Amino acid sequence: MGMTMTQKILAEHAGLNKVEPGQLIMANVDLVLGNDITAPVAIREFKRMGAKRVFDRKKVALVPDHFTPNKDIKSAEQCKAMREFAHDMEIENYFEVGQMGIEHALIPEKGLVVPGDVVIGADSHTCTYGALGAFSTGVGSTDMAAAMATGQAWFKVPEAIRFVLKGRLNEWVSGKDVILHIIGLIGVDGALYQSMEFTGEGVSSLSMDDRFTIANMAIEAGAKNGIFEVDDKTLEYVRQHSTKEFKVYKADEDARYSKVFEIDLSSIPLTVAFPHLPSNVKTFDEIGDIPIDQQWTA
Repeated sequence: MGMTMTQKILAEHAGLNKVEPGQLIMANVDLVLGNDITAPVAIREFKRMGAKRVFDRKKVALVPDHFTPNKDIKSAEQCKAMREFAHDMEIENYFEVGQMGIEHALIPEKGLVVPGDVVIGADSHTCTYGALGAFSTGVGSTDMAAAMATGQAWFKVPEAIRFVLKGRLNEWVSGKDVILHIIGLIGVDGALYQSMEFTGEGVSSLSMDDRFTIANMAIEAGAKNGIFEVDDKTLEYVRQHSTKEFKVYKADEDARYSKVFEIDLSSIPLTVAFPHLPSNVKTFDEIGDIPIDQQWTA
């Protein structure tokens, strides 16, 4: 049997010719990401294990995200711990106030991820970068600490679900509608510890923002990662944002998938998720008149 995109990337980064679903491997990582919530925990573990330097100061990224500007003393202390660690370790990709932002938008824009990379981050939505044809997934702060010290992380090789996209989205329909439609179809654990692999001629009609949104929410279906086949639109984005070398991986013709779904993009309506799960989806036609009597601010 052949390998999927994810399996090929993991095999090469583990120095293996082939990997099988369920196999435990140690793989080299191209980027380790932390934010102002998770990185301070990782930094404490990094120091506790006796590490003195990060494995590569160009391959660790620290982004003040959730608590910047600081809302109180505790959040300021979180950011201070990250700032001091970045200074002491001479980390190149630390983004101070005025440079920071939403980490999962910032990292691709800064060109820190390219096709074929293995990326881990102590944030569940690190799976966003699969839009670029990379393997990227969220990990705990302890795994982040170990990777900052060693440049490696352990993985159980995931099975894969293939989503063959056809057609084009209708006006006003976006990647958010696509992933909500899929989660409504398969459920919040429908891709549990599997790779969601997006292929088909319909991919080319999706913008990079659509793809980032779809990959970002792979975790909401329980997936290990989401990944898109690389096309000309991907390469154009990468060349605009990055100077890093990259490698494009395509699934083998005989790659094994646990399930295959064909999705006609033109059939996807405007879609909304209702409380309390992202799988509780309704189309605009089904919503009816609902008074808005509550609001939240992030």
